[in-house]
Amino acid sequence: MSDPNQISFAQAFFCSAFAACFAEFCTIPLDTAKVRLQLQKKVGVDEGVGLPKYKGLLGTVKTIAREEGISALWKGIVPGLHRQCLYGGLRIGLYDPVKTFLVGSAFVGEVPLYHMILAALLTGALAITIANPTDLVKVRLQAEGQLPSGVPRRYSGAIDAYLTILRQEGIGALWTGLGPNIARNAIINAAELASYDKVKRTILKIPGFMDNVYTHLLAGLGAGLFAVFIGSPVDVVKSRMMGDSTYKSTFDCFLKTLLNEGFLAFYKGFLPNFGRVGIWNVILFLTLEQAKRAVRG
Repeated sequence: MSDPNQISFAQAFFCSAFAACFAEFCTIPLDTAKVRLQLQKKVGVDEGVGLPKYKGLLGTVKTIAREEGISALWKGIVPGLHRQCLYGGLRIGLYDPVKTFLVGSAFVGEVPLYHMILAALLTGALAITIANPTDLVKVRLQAEGQLPSGVPRRYSGAIDAYLTILRQEGIGALWTGLGPNIARNAIINAAELASYDKVKRTILKIPGFMDNVYTHLLAGLGAGLFAVFIGSPVDVVKSRMMGDSTYKSTFDCFLKTLLNEGFLAFYKGFLPNFGRVGIWNVILFLTLEQAKRAVRG
């Protein structure tokens, strides 16, 4: 399948990593709020404690900023950028080559949706397997503010977190939560990339629409909504396993969350998650399309 607009993998990786890092920097305050909401467990009336500390996206952002300072909203940005450089660059950069491999280089016409989904599942799983340590450290740093006042912080920064985890928990600990993380990221990658690909192609068939920022905006929002709806349950389990070491396994975390808090607990932080992922996808795909255009000249 010869495409005059096709770029090399190295160029695709650079464009994807740049776009993903830019989107991450712009939206990590919303991700921090999402992680705090997901880690916040249901409060029982018999526990003798007050109302939940965090309420909603804006309320959580405001509480974190007031109690910990504005900079706390960007906690985890360094490993977050590490993650996006690796994960974002690989999952997006490999998507078109893997899609072409699946249909065959001689294929002509529109790639079937199931091939788009399979390609995104494969690249998402591969990319997060490599990038899992960066994801773990990002979640650990974002969760630091959950510690009671006066309790010393576990990590002074990203590098210290990597070294401390290696020293205290062993190298295998850096891949804690890999199972749900592969599930989450493979599914969300498929939801984002395949839906963006499909929605964009569908929009371009509508008279009056062209391959421009308006089309990229609509396709990015659609991809974000679909990704959050599909990926929220595994996202909650992933965040809890990475932020709380008391869970024995992915199934143990899933079961305890379901039994103690009900099914809706898997959609905790849905609005901030959509706010974050929706905006993230718009920024990502707008930046990615412009970066690719610049590379093509």
